[in-house]
Amino acid sequence: MNVIDLIMEEHGLKSQTTFWDDFTIADHFGTAAVQDTYNRAFNEWKDNVEYITELVLVLNHKIWQHHDHNIKLERIYDRLWREADRWCVDNLTGEDARYYFEVTD
Repeated sequence: MNVIDLIMEEHGLKSQTTFWDDFTIADHFGTAAVQDTYNRAFNEWKDNVEYITELVLVLNHKIWQHHDHNIKLERIYDRLWREADRWCVDNLTGEDARYYFEVTD
């Protein structure tokens, strides 16, 4: 069980994506692969509150996974997390915003 599964379980939810595994694979191919994986995931799933929330969680935890030992990956994950989080804050409303903030808090 990965960290995202554990976080989702704490909220009585189940992980619904393969984002953790997708980004773990991308990590092995460098920042361009991480960016490409993000672009595909974000563009495909930004309108699904559960998926975009899970994407933000993955990005955040990937920052910490690479902290202090792979600065390039840490920085790209930080930039992508900030971008995705900002999109959610600016675009999610009502129940979608409530879900996002509850799960990511």
